Amino acid sequence: MAGPETYDVVVIGGGPGGYTAAIRAAQLGLRAALVEKEEKLGGICLNWGCIPTKALLKQAELYRLFQRADEFGFTVGQVGFDWKKVIQRSRQVSERLSKGVEYLMKKNKVEVVHGRGRLLPGPKVEVRDGTVVNTLTARHIILATGSRPQTLPGVQLDGNQVITSREAMILAALPKSLAIIGAGAIGVEFAYFFNAFGTQVTLLEALPQILPREDEEVAGILTKSLAKQGIQIATGVQVSAVKIGAKEVEVRYRGKEGEVVLKAEKVLMAVGVVGNTEDLGLEALGVKTVKGAVEVNERQETNVKGICAIGDVAGPPQLAHVAAAEAVAAVEFIAGHQRAPIDRGSIPFCTYCQPQVASMGLSEAQAKKAGHQVKVGRFPFSASGKALASGESEGLVKLVFDAKFGELLGASIIGAEATELIAELGLAKHLEATYEELIHTIHAHPTLSEGVMEAAGEAFGLALNL
Repeated sequence: MAGPETYDVVVIGGGPGGYTAAIRAAQLGLRAALVEKEEKLGGICLNWGCIPTKALLKQAELYRLFQRADEFGFTVGQVGFDWKKVIQRSRQVSERLSKGVEYLMKKNKVEVVHGRGRLLPGPKVEVRDGTVVNTLTARHIILATGSRPQTLPGVQLDGNQVITSREAMILAALPKSLAIIGAGAIGVEFAYFFNAFGTQVTLLEALPQILPREDEEVAGILTKSLAKQGIQIATGVQVSAVKIGAKEVEVRYRGKEGEVVLKAEKVLMAVGVVGNTEDLGLEALGVKTVKGAVEVNERQETNVKGICAIGDVAGPPQLAHVAAAEAVAAVEFIAGHQRAPIDRGSIPFCTYCQPQVASMGLSEAQAKKAGHQVKVGRFPFSASGKALASGESEGLVKLVFDAKFGELLGASIIGAEATELIAELGLAKHLEATYEELIHTIHAHPTLSEGVMEAAGEAFGLALNL
């Protein structure tokens, strides 16, 4: 039970944005409370998103690697798997990290109040946990209530045959067939995961390419790779109906070849997420929302004094690392620190299928549309010693530079460890690095990261290994 004192900061929501805000507030000497309606801390990311899905994807990657044993000189028997143990491991990873967040709250002396938080004038936060009502008085409130999966108009989610990512990661049995509607990061990752374990997967996307926000060339490479793995892909389609039957689901959609009727054991809706803004008391206090998201300025402040919003509830890009960065920024602004707003031009976007996809900054098409004269450098992993030695030669590093000044504008990577490699390029762009600085940075050999240096050189005719 929270005390009667006034808190410097009350955070509503215990996900990566919320608990990060509470920790940073405590580090800066502010009295902080964290309100969370679920029993476990960590939010969707830790319990039902980023972390458990990455555990599942690693297991799929390992299973595929076992199947390639002969390529590496090993002789093994028939490789099998225990589906229940596959699912169980991902839950154990999440459980461990959730307990880790609980420890961090205690370590930083953040008071955790369980229940559903709601704004009251004051500003105050009403917390309801069953019949128990608690009211917290705060100088500043940070909304970090996250988001939930969306569905298409007229399509009902029954949690059994028509499911979201939450149900997909704890299915009691491996489905024989699965239709995935939406080919963003979530849809693509689950397509890879289920296909790796033998499910017949069909991936449907309304826009012209899978991973619509990624570079067209990279998306094309991934499309060919996933198709080679056995995933059926249809882009530029419009789903008109999803009908639940006794044993299967019927999906009707119109594509390039006219109307198609697809039948699958289950359908996964992966058409995006929407912020959790309901029943927060926003309307009563006059907090503005735009397209289902709380409107904020570059300091994460809403139009109502003393109330900030971070993470998914504040709109796209709805990523855990963005939520955490916004959390730190919001609290430091509250504490009176003189700091720069978040550098949104260097945010990394990652998809953890195999091959992995990662990007930041402007794509080639975006840079040209923005009026830049560009130079583009590519380095295929087929020319990388480390990639060949590792048996992971698929993909490339693609860098986009301003032709006049040589400044890095953006990067796209497809291939092994792309989600790790992108960090160097995010730092480079944040520091306004040029191709020369990337070339002159000595990269260890042999490493995949040498592809960054080589791609920078290739853009200006200076590549050494192409």
